[in-house]
Amino acid sequence: MRINFFYEVLGIIVNKNKLKKSTVAVLYTSPETVIDDYSKLLDLAGLENFLNKNNPTYLKVNISWQHYYPACSSTPWQIEAVGEKLKSSGFSDVIAAHNGTVVVDPHEGREKNKHSIAENRIGIDHIFLDESPTEWVEYLPENKMLVLDKIFPEGIFIPKIFFNSNIIHLPTVKTHVFTQMTGAMKNAFGGLLHRRRHWTHSVIHETLVDLLQIQKEIHSGVFAVMDGTFAGDGPGPRAMRIHEKNIIIASSDQVAIDSVVSKLMGFDPMRIKKLNLAHQSGLGIADVKEINYVGDDVSDVNWNFSRNENTFASFGQKLIYNGPLKPLERLLLRSFLAPWSYAASNLYHNGFWRPLIGKRRIAKSMETKWGKYFSDYL
Repeated sequence: MRINFFYEVLGIIVNKNKLKKSTVAVLYTSPETVIDDYSKLLDLAGLENFLNKNNPTYLKVNISWQHYYPACSSTPWQIEAVGEKLKSSGFSDVIAAHNGTVVVDPHEGREKNKHSIAENRIGIDHIFLDESPTEWVEYLPENKMLVLDKIFPEGIFIPKIFFNSNIIHLPTVKTHVFTQMTGAMKNAFGGLLHRRRHWTHSVIHETLVDLLQIQKEIHSGVFAVMDGTFAGDGPGPRAMRIHEKNIIIASSDQVAIDSVVSKLMGFDPMRIKKLNLAHQSGLGIADVKEINYVGDDVSDVNWNFSRNENTFASFGQKLIYNGPLKPLERLLLRSFLAPWSYAASNLYHNGFWRPLIGKRRIAKSMETKWGKYFSDYL
């Protein structure tokens, strides 16, 4: 009797521990099945368990370059599939949210990446977060910030429309010159901070943890759906080598989904600062041994992606953010001299790298099944 009772108690404890695990859904896909596969993926990840159907739902689109470059920005089929799934599940107020940067035009990016086609196809509205009529209001975080209150002592301002809303991040699988890999956590950087967000680059990992904390405070639900049909390797988010990986991933845990993708890339998630900090702060699970995988088996996958590569532009930025030019950071990046850095980045990426290197990579990618799918997406 006592033995049976012991095992009953043990079983309850084990089941509770299982419930504490974050779930990450992973599926392999193809152009012929990708829309249906996304629907299956969202069911596997339990989408409806984490969002409030009575509140607006924003699809946070990622535009890392106004030009189309595979793996760089959200794919149109990613927007279409997620938006269609939400509408068919009873989410009536679905809006695509775009943001620009000091070097990226979101209007041009929305057109060239065919986001507008996807949004029109499923009949959802769109907004540009850093333009009128979006109102930005000061927010006083409920929990202690690591760095944001120090970088912006005048106040942390966020879009008013985000309060009591659902947010679904739509990143792509790619590496990044400042954060090793970019994903769900980094996707909030563009929408939740204004155009002075580049002030935080020297403490980018701590910033992303602060933003995740704020999201948990203001949103009624936070979710992420990542597209790895193409994946980017090298000095991302723009100057990358392009790989077909045919994979899609989803989770309500922003840390867990980024950790799973990091592992696919061949990285140890617990050694990526933003993931480790978030894990230690209780904002998500970065230890892949504690993550519940559902869908296709990717336990032995290792793409052997490169880490910590730089472009000429990012090398110069790092000299300012964390190198010998650090004492000049405020003068160079926060004064009337700041536009020089935007011009330098544009000159490098748009004037040099894209025409001399990037266009050849794009052309080669357009010959693949995903490239042809993008070309035919009308």
